[in-house]
Parts: sequence; C-alpha cells; structure tokens
Amino acid sequence: MTTLSPGLTATPASLTPYESAQPLTPRGKIDRQVFSRWEALGVKPARPVSEAAFLRRVYLDVIGRLPTADEARRYLADTAVDKRATLIDRLLARPEFADYWTLKWSDLLRVKAEYPINLWPNAAQAYHRWIYDAVRTDKPLDQFARELLVSSGSNVHAGAVNFYRAVPGREPLALAKTVALTFLGTRDEAWSAEQWTGLAGFFSQVGYKSTGEWKEEIVFWDPGKAIPTGAAAPRFPDGTAPALRPDQDPRVVVADWLLAPENPWFARVMANRIWSWVMGRGVVHEPDDFRPGNPPSHPELLQDLADELVASHYSLKHLFRLILTSQVYQLSCVPGSDDPRAAALFAHYPLRRLEAEVLIDALNDLTGTSESYSSAIPEPYTFIPADVRAVSLPDGSISSSFLELFGRPARDSGLESERNNRITAGQRLHLLNSSHVRRKLEQGPRLSALLRGPPAGMLDAIYLAVLSRHPTDDERRLLRTSLKPAGGGGARTAATDLVWALVNSDEFLHRH
Repeated sequence: MTTLSPGLTATPASLTPYESAQPLTPRGKIDRQVFSRWEALGVKPARPVSEAAFLRRVYLDVIGRLPTADEARRYLADTAVDKRATLIDRLLARPEFADYWTLKWSDLLRVKAEYPINLWPNAAQAYHRWIYDAVRTDKPLDQFARELLVSSGSNVHAGAVNFYRAVPGREPLALAKTVALTFLGTRDEAWSAEQWTGLAGFFSQVGYKSTGEWKEEIVFWDPGKAIPTGAAAPRFPDGTAPALRPDQDPRVVVADWLLAPENPWFARVMANRIWSWVMGRGVVHEPDDFRPGNPPSHPELLQDLADELVASHYSLKHLFRLILTSQVYQLSCVPGSDDPRAAALFAHYPLRRLEAEVLIDALNDLTGTSESYSSAIPEPYTFIPADVRAVSLPDGSISSSFLELFGRPARDSGLESERNNRITAGQRLHLLNSSHVRRKLEQGPRLSALLRGPPAGMLDAIYLAVLSRHPTDDERRLLRTSLKPAGGGGARTAATDLVWALVNSDEFLHRH
C-alpha cells in the first residue's frame, strides 16, 4: 500500500491550503474582545482560514459530518461574498444538527443503559428522544434545564426524569453534585462541605418507586420525606437560605434561583460550554471546572457571551451563529507564531482529532458502507438498522469495537474530559492495516463509483471527497502519472491507495 502523508505541513507557496491572504478584520463584539487581548499581550494571531478549510471545519463543528464532494465543489465555486454566513444558516437548519448536538448532551447527561448508570434500554432511549426533541426545536436552555430539574413521572414515558436516575447514587448529595456539575460547572473540590450540604437539602424529597412494568420507575416529589433543618437545611451556594413552603417542591425553588437572569453562574456556564464545544477549549478551561483558582482567560468575553444567551432567550443556535460568524472562529489552524499563550488566547483554531462517532460516520459516508452496533444489555433486544449513523445511537451502551478503540466516552462521570480524542498507536494500526478499513475502501459502493469516474477529474474528485478541497499544485505534480489509465487495473489500485493514504493523514483525522 502506497504511503502518502499530506498532513498539515506548509507548501512551498507562502500560504498553506488552510490559510487565506484576506486581512484580519474584527466583525463584532467577540472579535473586539479577543483582538484587544492579542494586542495588549503582543500575541500574533493566525491568518484567516481558507475557503476549503472553513467549509470542512464548519460542517464538522455544526453537524458532525463531512461535506460531500458535490457540496464541496459547489461551495468552492460560489463567488458570493456572504457564502460563509449562508452556509452557517443552512447547516444550523439541517436535521444532522440535532443528531450531533444530542450526542454532546447525551455524554454530559449520562444516557446509558448499562452499569454503572443502569438506566436500562427503554429509559435510555426515552431520555435520548427527549434531548433530541429539545435540540431539534432549539428549546431555550433555561427551559431545558428546568424540565430536567423539576420533572416527575415514569422513566420510560417522561424522558427528562432520567436526569435523577443517571447519577452515581440517589442520596441528596449525589443529586446535588450532578446538578452542580451539569449546570454550574462545579466539581467536588470547588466548594466547601457546607455549600454541598446546603445544595443537597433541595433534593431531600426526591422519591423513586417501581411499577409492575419491566424496569419502569417513577421519579416524584415526595413531601412525606422530611426536609433537613439546622446546618443541613436547604441553602443556596451563595449562603442564602430561602423560605420553603410545605406545599412547594424544593426542586422548583432551586431551579428558580439557578435560572434567574441575574444568577451569576448558569448563563456563564452554558455560554462557556457552547464556546468550548465550538472553539476546542473554554474561556474557562475545562468547561466544568468553574472555581476561583481557574479564572476565565477573557472575563469580559465570557460575560458578553452570557448576556447574549440571556438576551436571545437562551437560544443555542443564536450563540452558535454568533461564534461561527466571528473572525476568531474563522482563523487558520496554522499558528501565527510559536508563542505558547496562543492557544489559550484563541489566536488560532485548535487541531482536534475527530470524535470516534464522527470518524466512523465519515468513513462510512465516503465509502457507502455501514457498521454493526450492539449492546451489552440483552433484554429487551435492541435492533440498530444498518443506516443509523454512530452520532445518532440513542444509548451509550450501544457500541462497536471501533468506537471503543477510538475513545468514545463511557458516560459514567458527566465530565467533558471523559471523551478521549488522543491518537494512539492502536488507532494508527487499525486505520493502516485492519481488514475492517480495507474492506470499506476496496468494496464500498460509493467509493467504487467515484473511482470509476473519468480519469481526468479523478484526482480532484478524490481530494474533494476525502479532504473537501482541490489538490495543491505540488500534489498534482506528484500524483499526475499515478492515476493515468493503465492495463490490469493499475489506475484503480493507485486511486484506492491514494484514498487509503489520505484517510490516514492528519488532515483527514483532525478538525483544522
């Protein structure tokens, strides 16, 4: 098998395929905040991103999917000055947006049937459907959080109640820590014992009861349980103690406090999560590690993002659009200098390996093949149709050896860092040598059809399908003779080898 490695290295020309000669121009509040920090600290930013690299990046960041060769060809030929903004709006409206961002939320909310979460399949799928519907309809994030916090009902009919089941334990303190991690970006070590005890008091009346149906469980407010008094009485993390009425679910009280527009935590934490998902790191990094010892890199930017979120009535898509259209997002991945502060100051787009689910979906889309997924839970039997994409799997227990090898999170902790996107030797060997990938490339009907195309356009077709760009002049010179018609299937073999080499390149394996 021929080995080629386009990688992410500079070409002999002054610009790499990932850079543009356009000037850096701030476009709004995000850019003004970040640009001013670069200037104050003397950090040189990257160049703007090229059209081809932007196309691939925004597809992956918004819908978790690569553009097809035809989509790439049309976009690169488009001369409209506003084509980036138009593409962003079109991607935000595609159904794959809901699939991909449901995956993100499902990681944090522990949507998993098996041990140690033990939602069981029916409940896990109900939970997943509820999250999917919320993302699809752009349910306001404050309403999304409120429904999770105060829902009652059957775990298989009211999907949101599984928030109180997908926890390491059901005692009030465990529930409080789950709420704090998810909505306040706070880990165990960030607060005092008194703060944790006070927050736990609001969840002292959460009840659970089984029914006659298989694995069905009711989550409900149980006023028969005593609310702690004294030092363990319900108290907000800022130290204030609300007056609780006997006829009032304490979860409603803590939700009202958490979701009030003036609350200094919720909007900032949600805005920071969204920024981190798009930009590769948070203004507070990690995004679930808010504490005094881990201040934001750009305090004013974080507050502006939070204010935008509140003003838009907590629209996820609004904040996405604001970030995606900024010049900061549209920087090249090629750093402007070797300044070690550049990454934390968002002075270039961060290289990130594709998530396991996105990577296998990309291979399947490219080749026209599918995967077999299974669950460790044998009952009830979970059937996964062959055309289901990995990002759409409704349960963290439904998996494959590829997903496990490439770092899919176990969904046990609710931490962002549970997903492992680091490249390993085992992953490299699988992509280079496995029969699994070989069969896809050699027998995949979509790739076979592509490689039967006219030889004159085959090189461009391959690059557009795999890397979403045309080959550079150097790549054309290097590969021109390899793909010429030849007897005995030589051109077809060379073309397959080229695809295999590109699939193993850093350029294919990473967002950039």
